[in-house]
Amino acid sequence: MLTDIAKKELEKQHYRVIGDHSAVKTCHWTKKMVKGQGGCYKLRFYGIMSNQCMQMTTSISCANKCSFCWRDYKSPVSKEWKWNIDDPEFILNESLKAHHKLLVGFKDHKTTNMPSYNSSKNVKHVALSLTGEPITYPRINELINLFNKQGISTFLVTNAQYPEQIRDLNPVTQLYISVDAPSKELLKEVDHPLFKDYWERFKKSLYYLSEKKQRTCIRLTLIKGINMLQPKKYASLIKEGNPDFIEAKAYMFVGASRTRLEKENMPTHEEVLKFSRELEKNLPDYEIVSEHIPSQVIMLAKKKFKKDGKWHTWIDFPKYSKLVNSKKDFSTEDYLKQTPLANILK
Repeated sequence: MLTDIAKKELEKQHYRVIGDHSAVKTCHWTKKMVKGQGGCYKLRFYGIMSNQCMQMTTSISCANKCSFCWRDYKSPVSKEWKWNIDDPEFILNESLKAHHKLLVGFKDHKTTNMPSYNSSKNVKHVALSLTGEPITYPRINELINLFNKQGISTFLVTNAQYPEQIRDLNPVTQLYISVDAPSKELLKEVDHPLFKDYWERFKKSLYYLSEKKQRTCIRLTLIKGINMLQPKKYASLIKEGNPDFIEAKAYMFVGASRTRLEKENMPTHEEVLKFSRELEKNLPDYEIVSEHIPSQVIMLAKKKFKKDGKWHTWIDFPKYSKLVNSKKDFSTEDYLKQTPLANILK
């Protein structure tokens, strides 16, 4: 999938390429938590321990060339799978090895919180959202089953260009769809999709998201001066997807996106919060619940997650693991956990 030059470039950026089409990279927040400096927004919103989270993808290739992405446009793009298909067990084992090797430098370092580092050796979460489009890997369901058997939760992000793969996806702990613009014209401008029927694919993906029984989330990457507008149209699309949660997150001026956008396109946290409040006005079934200021992200949740006056946006991970491995039907409501009061936006 990768040329030698592209692979070396990724390795310079601290990626580790696995086999023919997968990759691992240690998340900034994993490193911070290993050093005892706090976790990412997924800890605050959902209860994920950042030091026990592995960030990876099963496909470096993508069918979009999003303007806000940190990927270089030299990275592979394709509408169809054209490569070898690595074995799921190989991907799992080699990804875990690479992840641990990337963290081994923290051992006995003066900045390291040793209990947190030692816990990091036991991966409990995987974020399938590093780069590319992980859902296109033809054996993704087999890999998800392997994660389930090992008690590793799965957070998978898709760009909504592969609706049938969303439809056929096995249960994951939380499934994300990126909604990068409120209209067909602007989506083309922001995402630069390869598919000519990108809007129809996007809308069908929202429909299949709405059919899912387990936790779902729509993520908005807000680019100031470009897609941070028309909250009513965003709200209309969100209603079609009917997600449990919404994350409104600021575009970050990092990586190769700096060659396509300006620093001024990165909104402040206050601007993201203001836009989220406009969204909230147009989404009567949702309410702003929490924020993570360092990540410049706001989380909205369906009001049904507020039970007896207390929010339940966190995940009971042991219960999820038991449910998903039982092979019985279950839903979002079956693995909820109360959100700590300190994490609620007052």
